Amino acid sequence: MNLKKMPSSNAQDRPISVWFQKLENGEIKLPRFQRHQAWDRKRVLSLLDTVIQNLPLGVTLLLNVDKEQFISRYLVTAPETGGRVTEHLLDGQQRLTALWRALHNNYNQETYFLYLPEYDLYRDNIEEEENEFAVYFQGRWIDKKNRLRPLWVENPKETLARGFVPMQLFRPGDISGEYETWVNDALMDEKPKIGDNDYEKQFEAWMNDKQNLLKIIRDVRETIAHFNLPYLALPSTTTKDTALQVFINMNTNSKPLSQYDIIRAEIEGVKGVSLDDYQQKIETQHPNVQFYFELPFLILATSALMQDKLPNQRGMWDMEKDTMIADWDKMVAGLSKMAAFLEGQGIYDKKRLPTNAVLAVIAALYTHIPESLDARGQAEILLRKYLWSSFFTDRYENSAASHAFNDFMALKNVILGKEKESGVRFCESDVPVLNRDKYPLSTIEELVQVGWPKRENIRARGIMAVFNKLGAIDFADGSTINRQQLIESKRHYHHVFPDDILKKAEIESYLALNCSLITDKTNLNISNKEPFNYLKERYDWTSEDIVNSRLKSHLIPIEELKNGGYENLSQETKKVKVAKDFEAFIKKRGLYVIEAVKQLTKGKDISATEIINKVETLEEVN
Repeated sequence: MNLKKMPSSNAQDRPISVWFQKLENGEIKLPRFQRHQAWDRKRVLSLLDTVIQNLPLGVTLLLNVDKEQFISRYLVTAPETGGRVTEHLLDGQQRLTALWRALHNNYNQETYFLYLPEYDLYRDNIEEEENEFAVYFQGRWIDKKNRLRPLWVENPKETLARGFVPMQLFRPGDISGEYETWVNDALMDEKPKIGDNDYEKQFEAWMNDKQNLLKIIRDVRETIAHFNLPYLALPSTTTKDTALQVFINMNTNSKPLSQYDIIRAEIEGVKGVSLDDYQQKIETQHPNVQFYFELPFLILATSALMQDKLPNQRGMWDMEKDTMIADWDKMVAGLSKMAAFLEGQGIYDKKRLPTNAVLAVIAALYTHIPESLDARGQAEILLRKYLWSSFFTDRYENSAASHAFNDFMALKNVILGKEKESGVRFCESDVPVLNRDKYPLSTIEELVQVGWPKRENIRARGIMAVFNKLGAIDFADGSTINRQQLIESKRHYHHVFPDDILKKAEIESYLALNCSLITDKTNLNISNKEPFNYLKERYDWTSEDIVNSRLKSHLIPIEELKNGGYENLSQETKKVKVAKDFEAFIKKRGLYVIEAVKQLTKGKDISATEIINKVETLEEVN
């Protein structure tokens, strides 16, 4: 019997530079049955860090092509050359797309950088984790002057002063002119002028600095260009059915052993105690803790901070396991108080939590906060400032573990009343996240463009957290939001301005400022009704004052919501009116949120009526 010869199952090597050449030539395309790019920023950062550190990466799967068997498309933003296609990418789309887009820096809402700590003039005084290269990103948004913010991203000098070099300078290809120009622009202000004292010596030093930076860029470019992204290739004679089956098999996920499993095994082996039993007691005695994040991580991250270690894998490995077990009861008490504190701030679960970086910080700080009412009250004002500043600054967008560690150490020094070497006590200005010069609060221009909060987005979830802090009272049944409703999925993400109306007007509807968490029954009842028509129905059912008070708990601007009357308009007139009404609604609600954030980041409690009245008063004055 003759057996058909099958291809080798051994992976073949291919550097990123060759992958990029093939993408530029239009030789690689994707079968349309592949899902679209889905990786979030964290996945992209992790991939880029892997490449920069020259660590191994899993194989991709190709189908060699003579004649295309599948309807295909180009990778997002890759040149659509119309040239001959030689390969279909069956597995590895997310990795290759992320590499292509990040190394061209053509994502719409973020820009990626290589972080060089030695060039960072704004670096925290407290020793940070990063002693080597790392990849960061900066979120982008359009301001009211139609400028892409923040502006410093486009300024080489200001970018380098933050320790950043844009990732597009590291893409494979002959772009020496581009990165040399960038370096020259970044260092131009430091270049000595003829006639300066010690001009020749200064110029030599400047040239050395320039060459050192260029060397770093060239070395990293070399690493990236030659980084191996291996692949398996199916022959062009492979049938469609076989190719699909291989694709399915290659995409089967398994659950590998985690770092927490390994650390837990180490503790149990050394101490002879069952960490599972300890965890079970927390789940039984303090059930609310587990709503915020996976309990093993919270235990290890909080324990690491309690020993002044980073709340990440490195810190967890470095901490003393004996001390961790000895301080177990203190750690559990801290976690319990953390959960109660978050609930008091209207944050009930992991899906509504803007960033998990704050959890271990708050839990570990509670182990240092006295039980006396006055001292605890003052400390919790500080915790509120920290929490809301974390949600509405860029502090935790990158390098969250080291930033959490630095904030924790500074906050602990303030709470304990410690003094600096100068004899002056630590104060709030020493806490990086509370430093408004370095970490300014979100602007209205940013907030009006923030996407849907159901996705993992710090700012979007932060906006919803403000509404939940105010009670997020249901429009129809008057119930205040609570954890039980969220657990039972009785609260739904609702478009205040209906998605259908905005879609027909070609307006983006999935914005955080167009969202409210309301009960499922209310959501179904509203459906795609015009806001004004729904309000009239509610007013007939109960009093106008009651309905308005419920809307205010979501910081919904009522007068702007009352705009309507679209049914008898022509399509073009309706489109213009909807756009105008929606813009006014989003801007006003954004101003309410900005005012709420100002109060919350000062450690104050908030009232919907006071916030709305203050914004309206300011607008009247202006």
